[in-house]
Amino acid sequence: MELRDVEVFLALAEELHFGRTAERLHITQARVSQVIKKLERVTGAPLFDRTTRTVHLTPIGRRLRDDLAHARDLFQDALVRANCSARGVGAALRVGVMGAMGHEIRPLIEEFKSRHDGGDIQLIESRLSDPFGLVRTNEVDAQILWLPVQEADLIVGPVVMTEGRVLAVPADSELAGLDSVTWDQLDGQPVADIGSMAPPYWGEALAPRRTPNGRLIKRGPAACTIQEVLALVADGKVITPLHQHSTRYFSHPDITYVPLREAPSTQWALVWSSTTDRSGAVRAFARVAEELASTSA
Repeated sequence: MELRDVEVFLALAEELHFGRTAERLHITQARVSQVIKKLERVTGAPLFDRTTRTVHLTPIGRRLRDDLAHARDLFQDALVRANCSARGVGAALRVGVMGAMGHEIRPLIEEFKSRHDGGDIQLIESRLSDPFGLVRTNEVDAQILWLPVQEADLIVGPVVMTEGRVLAVPADSELAGLDSVTWDQLDGQPVADIGSMAPPYWGEALAPRRTPNGRLIKRGPAACTIQEVLALVADGKVITPLHQHSTRYFSHPDITYVPLREAPSTQWALVWSSTTDRSGAVRAFARVAEELASTSA
């Protein structure tokens, strides 16, 4: 069995769809079918139950998935450790972060470093206005982004952090004296505009276009970074939803953070390009993130 065949099988076991698997691996659906038929001949048993509408793993297929995923992870980890040892500092995995997120994932970074001798993480700040730019231009190997991320060329990995949201308002605003606010209280108040390079759905996951009562939430001046957003709030030009961790790192005498009680929790996840040449190191980092998340749940 070739390693590429293993990757095809594991991808189909995740996607449970021949078309999506082919697209993800940049091969044809016929090639996916050939690999699965080959593996079924080798094992002597069906690995998937297939109908015209659904694809499901058989019990034998589930066992093979678990065994091969474990073996693949051991193989990739061995390569990552060897690569880190050979390249030293040059092997640093470049991870894009926004604002203070690098501080929030410090336990993940330290755990990865402890498991991969010689490995390191280089944090590179990315901009609110262009969330996918660095990972698409290969300036970072992976990026920490809030969800959802719905980009065909990007892989969404494990969630590394879940948190609430607050509303950043000028300290002399009427809203600053409230215990909490709702989305409807943004009616008539402009929020910072993070620009057109970020897809609308991504920006609206932080600050929706309309309040629950249907009123349009105004966009104010543009801001490319969190620091620019905070400057606009301090100057009284906007009020803006921000993530809860902002309150721990961005205290300002002219800004008050008020809890947004109707806002759903935000999930931050590891995201990387489907064409990265450092997928082994990225997936090793992702596995550490998954394990930390499972132990803290």
